[in-house]
Amino acid sequence: MPAARYALLESLPATCQVCAAWPAQPVCEACVQRFAAPRFRCRACAAVLPGDLDLCGTCQTLPEAPPLAQCLAAVDYDYPWDHLIARFKFRSEPGWAKPFAQRMLQVPGALPLLQSCELVVPVPLTAQRLGERGYNQAWELIKGLRRLAPCATGCGMATALVRLGETPDQHSLGREARLRNLRGVFAAHPLHAHGLVGRHVLLVDDVTTTGATLHTAAQALRQAGAARVSALVFARTAPSR
Repeated sequence: MPAARYALLESLPATCQVCAAWPAQPVCEACVQRFAAPRFRCRACAAVLPGDLDLCGTCQTLPEAPPLAQCLAAVDYDYPWDHLIARFKFRSEPGWAKPFAQRMLQVPGALPLLQSCELVVPVPLTAQRLGERGYNQAWELIKGLRRLAPCATGCGMATALVRLGETPDQHSLGREARLRNLRGVFAAHPLHAHGLVGRHVLLVDDVTTTGATLHTAAQALRQAGAARVSALVFARTAPSR
């Protein structure tokens, strides 16, 4: 679709997809204030913390330093965001990337993090899943971030990481089981690995549950020579989900 038509569509009045207020953005400011309040989060996995702490109990007890130098999340994976994410990922509505990216940019520390990263990399899908869906939602978020903050966002590399295989359903698994399932799943693309050496890389994804996927992807980037890996995600699942 031509850029002029996109601009026209975005200028048209719309209703909030949460409360149906009109005219409004896809999620109106009142709903943003209600459902996207800033939270204290673990520096390494973005889990919600009860106070102004640095690391959650899980990350404090890891045998090695967390592979992510920093992990930021915009919202909790809860109503209404879980339903909107489902539309984004599974109902062919990639247009949600822009309003989600707007929320990600509002996270305290997100802009300085984007400015400090030299490469921005999506968590990849398998070729089969990408073909079924038609787009990688993580890459759509990166495009949204770069569109909204072009001067703050480093170079995007859509295929810096590859996913070598799909993992079994992980919804009912704990962090350790997820890590075992993900072992060997990610690798740096051989044609792009040289571009990772010595760089600060930012991983982007739509949802993180326990941090296992992000941590495994970060380890693959570090093994390829990245000096530092951070992450920015739209939603973080609560431990109870």
